[in-house]
Amino acid sequence: MKIVIPEGNGPVGLYGFARPKPERAGELERLLLSFVEPTRAEPGSMHYQVHRDMADPNTLVFYELWQSADDLRAHLERPELARFQQQRMDYLREDLEIHWLTPLSATP
Repeated sequence: MKIVIPEGNGPVGLYGFARPKPERAGELERLLLSFVEPTRAEPGSMHYQVHRDMADPNTLVFYELWQSADDLRAHLERPELARFQQQRMDYLREDLEIHWLTPLSATP
């Protein structure tokens, strides 16, 4: 899956689901959590959060908000994210499910 970032001006948000292979669940969780602090420090990062789905504890959910599509593109080009994109199916039982968001309310 190649991530195609929607074009447009202004902030861009997304949420997604990562459904790991049972034997790789803990490893994937640690990996996704390792991205949190560095991502929050990146230019253009407005929000970055990893969650566990309460209805399905084997599903990890991530939410991101970026000042612009260009900021998100730069994030995805970072070596650790590019490596994850190449190796993601080693961890996942199905590919990432990503939903794109256009923020309507003011951001803090």
